[in-house]
Amino acid sequence: MLALVSWLKMKAYVLLNAELGQEASIIDALQGVKEITTIHSLYGIYDLIIEMEADSMDRVKEVVFNNVRRLDHVKSTITLLTYGDPVINE
Repeated sequence: MLALVSWLKMKAYVLLNAELGQEASIIDALQGVKEITTIHSLYGIYDLIIEMEADSMDRVKEVVFNNVRRLDHVKSTITLLTYGDPVINE
């Protein structure tokens, strides 16, 4: 059964390319950023996926630009913004 859920916060995912072997240093640098809820390592084109929640689109932009993209060893990012109510598979 699928259920619709309303969220008050803006949710975004950031796909990140890191310099070779620098994933752990990037994860360490992002510890304590309150808007970041989870970070997963990936196989494939991207090295990390960062899940985040913020109160506004402006705050998402601030976190991505100031806390993620400016880190040493970050080569590139793509930010994916969610919209609407998520569908939960129950």
